[in-house]
Amino acid sequence: MESKNYHEDLSHIRSMMERSSRFISLSGLSGVVAGLAAIIGAVYVYFVFQKNGIDYFDGKRSVFGPSLVKELVVIGTVILIVAVLSGYIFTANKSKKKGLKIWDATTKRLLITFAVPLVTGGFFCLGLLYHHLFVFIAPATLIFYGLALVGAERYTLTDVKYLGYCQIILGLISLFFLGWGLLFWTIGFGALHIVYGLIMHKKYK
Repeated sequence: MESKNYHEDLSHIRSMMERSSRFISLSGLSGVVAGLAAIIGAVYVYFVFQKNGIDYFDGKRSVFGPSLVKELVVIGTVILIVAVLSGYIFTANKSKKKGLKIWDATTKRLLITFAVPLVTGGFFCLGLLYHHLFVFIAPATLIFYGLALVGAERYTLTDVKYLGYCQIILGLISLFFLGWGLLFWTIGFGALHIVYGLIMHKKYK
């Protein structure tokens, strides 16, 4: 009996330490919503290309005009906002159900660790945009996003790093298939997020 209580106490202590050092309220459903938003956005971008006389799957590289680039940036921004808002809403609800604080010292450390490579990648992509090196933007976003996820794993669910590794690998592969950024974006930010989200929802619901 004493041995059983001893193991239960150790398990309780480990659980408390895990809660205090890691942000464990990330919702898998937020990943699913983010993935769906990315896929819907990618489909919309495809039709935008069609409207501008660009056949994405003909294998030819097209020159994007300033107005088209601005439209693509706006679409990307909208998708990002939807993903962030859905992530916050689902995670806040999950935290509330578990009786956990969504904002504490661990959350701050998580956001800082996540933001450094992400913001760096954002400025890097702005530089690519400024120099009209559009074909490198998709690989760069995937790689920097993956690095951000791998770094953030220290303060959240360990499984996050696997999504990060997949994004990095996909970004590196896309460097050898320049001009197919929309397809790799759809796989990385769409399909991978949905698969990851469903796995996390089933594992941690």
